[in-house]
Amino acid sequence: MSFLNQLRQRFAEKNPSPTEPVVTAVAVVTGPDPVTAPVDRPEPIDAGQQGPVWLDDEDLLRDEGVFFGLSDARPDEMVALIRHEFTHQTAALEQTLDQYHEKIGELNLFIEQHENQISELRYKSDELALRKPVGHQLPRTLAGLSLSVLMCIGTFFLIDETLRPAFTQNRWISLGVFLAGMFSLFSRTSLFHETNTPTTPRRLLEETGLPLATALFVLAQALKTQPAGTALALFFFIFFLFLLAGKLLLGNLMVLGSDLHAVGQNRQLARERLSQTTGWESEITQLRANIDRFRVQKWQIIPELNRIQADLTRMNARRDGLIKRFESEFNLARSLRDRLTSEQRQAIISR
Repeated sequence: MSFLNQLRQRFAEKNPSPTEPVVTAVAVVTGPDPVTAPVDRPEPIDAGQQGPVWLDDEDLLRDEGVFFGLSDARPDEMVALIRHEFTHQTAALEQTLDQYHEKIGELNLFIEQHENQISELRYKSDELALRKPVGHQLPRTLAGLSLSVLMCIGTFFLIDETLRPAFTQNRWISLGVFLAGMFSLFSRTSLFHETNTPTTPRRLLEETGLPLATALFVLAQALKTQPAGTALALFFFIFFLFLLAGKLLLGNLMVLGSDLHAVGQNRQLARERLSQTTGWESEITQLRANIDRFRVQKWQIIPELNRIQADLTRMNARRDGLIKRFESEFNLARSLRDRLTSEQRQAIISR
């Protein structure tokens, strides 16, 4: 029989008829102060030692609650001792639980990093797939350039035939006249292509002076051997050909350079799509394999983590239950303590 049951039995013997209201005159005891019974509390133990006996015996824990309730001791000491003992018992579980949480956090970080790398590679692959080839007109440019070259060659032979009767070494002279007429080929600008720039007499002379002089020279030589109408038609033809043919040839050369650059970019894009996409897909496959491996490791840890978490929760629940049981017995004994004399309290504690 526990001490609390003995205490209740004593009160039952003193009050045989609990149904009748009893008015009790409380006598003031002028004797010595209430005796505080010594309470035997186990010393704190190490994690490897066995805990106090009352942790496994609820009757002993109730007796401890009665001892504390009848004495002047505070319940906080016993509650702290219970928490301390359970802290020692759950230390290994909490350490293992922290290690598992840390391991799962590392695996989640690795998975997130790999998923970010996959997203980045997917973005690069999609961006590369959406890149359109640079537009060009290489066939048209080559055709225009060929026609410009043929036009210049025809003009040279036309000048050569016109100057042949007047000069014995007409081939070199014809070449010099032709290059002089094509001098505008080397100028950076042309009044025919720049509509926003005002036309000044100086610029007009710069653009048309040399081609006009060359055409007049050919006209003078043509009048010696050809009719005036033919010579005049030759003059206008050569003059405008000098003004436009050089610019046309230069323009085609510039467009040809741009088209060749565009063709090179398109070939580079095709090579990148072939090589980069294959390499990225292989890397994505490897990253997904790593993610699957990390997830398998995570799934292997989770059941053990849940088991340890359940054990820790169970031990904490048992700790809280023991604390509540002790406090309940303590509060009941403390509420009955003032109704007992010091001799009665000492007799109960000494049993």
